[in-house]
Amino acid sequence: MSHTYATPAGFTEQDTIRLGKLNALIEQGRNPYEITTYDRTHTSDQIREGYDALENQTVRIAGRILGKHIMGKASFARIQDPDGTMQIYVKRDDVGEERYKDFKALDIGDIIGVEGHVFKTKTGEISVHAAKIELLTKSLHPLPEKFHGLTDTDTRYRQRYVDLIVNPEVKDTFVKRSLILRELRAFLDGRGYLEVDTPILTPFEIGASARPFYTHHNTLDMDMVLRIETELYLKRLIVGGLDRVYEVGRIFRNEGMDTKHNPEFTTIELYEAYTDFHGMMDLVEDMMKTVTQKVCGSLVIPYQGHDIDIGHWERLTMIEAVKKYSGVDFGDWQTDEDAIAAAKAHHVELPEVPTRGAILAEFFDAFVEDKLIQPTFIYDYPVEISPLAKRKPDDPAFTERFEYFINATEFGNAFSELNDPLDQRERFEKQVATRKALDPDSRAQVDYDFVNALEYGMPPTGGLGFGVDRLVMLLTNSDSIRDVLLFPTMKPIEG
Repeated sequence: MSHTYATPAGFTEQDTIRLGKLNALIEQGRNPYEITTYDRTHTSDQIREGYDALENQTVRIAGRILGKHIMGKASFARIQDPDGTMQIYVKRDDVGEERYKDFKALDIGDIIGVEGHVFKTKTGEISVHAAKIELLTKSLHPLPEKFHGLTDTDTRYRQRYVDLIVNPEVKDTFVKRSLILRELRAFLDGRGYLEVDTPILTPFEIGASARPFYTHHNTLDMDMVLRIETELYLKRLIVGGLDRVYEVGRIFRNEGMDTKHNPEFTTIELYEAYTDFHGMMDLVEDMMKTVTQKVCGSLVIPYQGHDIDIGHWERLTMIEAVKKYSGVDFGDWQTDEDAIAAAKAHHVELPEVPTRGAILAEFFDAFVEDKLIQPTFIYDYPVEISPLAKRKPDDPAFTERFEYFINATEFGNAFSELNDPLDQRERFEKQVATRKALDPDSRAQVDYDFVNALEYGMPPTGGLGFGVDRLVMLLTNSDSIRDVLLFPTMKPIEG
């Protein structure tokens, strides 16, 4: 016989009552935690969909009790399984007096197995008439109130397991997240892309502005960095002759947290040889239309009070967008001093290094981004903020780069990839020098192995990176990234 349990610290009065029921079962030699399997024959949806063939047939279902209605000699209960819920009807004369008493003692949240025949109640609800009920797992905590559910967002994120039980729409979000990833993979696989895996632990911090997490490798006795991108390894594969590659990658950045940012998140980065950022723009538009239609069944989707038309995309250069929304013409800035004067006149924050191109980007942030509700490509970015993109042949102050925006949020970033190893070396070295000038304690280094790879020769290449979590937010109409992450990063509760 299993031993009974003392009341753990922190148990409430209701928890303690449930624990007493568990101990009583243990003393009777009926410990539910010793049950290892249950032969479930059907789920709730399978019973509903196959009712005509299953009527009066014996089935075995299993799930969590969400509600009970005791009526003397007969009772009803509702149990939740992977597909939804199913009503069960329990009659004392069918299961026996002792087992009926056991059923009445069950608590909301307990997990049970039910064997019985399928029928319809007088109200027409498809149900299971129980002949045998087995307690499979005892729940030691009550679920949130039946009609109020779990509404406190902090508790929902910390206890996602309870959130999933009592809020069915939450489960729908994560089922859709899985579908979105499946459709993204199908889209890329269908176009000849090869899915690959690259290292999460990298040997040093690169010069990019994103702050990394550090860890330590004991055997090698060296600090290592959790990756902030997958780009440099993927482009090494382009050098190696894998002409179309992508990775669904977990990314880690030691930075702020808000409704759009979590320290760990999921991206897809992809690279294709012998194309450019225009090819990536066409791919994004095709991909977004295909995935949205398959997941949502329409190209016009609701998102936070707007109807977003994924079927229509606007394309503007950054210069055009700034002029359209602010009235300021970049062509009027002949020098950095002209740009600085314009920024001051329009109360635009100056960047750390106030060049014409960097100030143009600040004007974009100040006047344009919050206007881009419908899908929009913004392209031709200043070289100062695009260290990995190829310069425009006719205007080397700008690069062949675009970002795309929906609902005033950036969803992805793409380049005609820089494949000039000498230019890349200079940009990396300048980037690291700037970083260390701003932060003397920075451990950023130039990735000379990547430069070495480029020196072997990388063909003209288009590259794209986009956040999977933001796409899931869009297609599930979720206003916070925490709503589409099963376990978002949370500060621990004291004690």
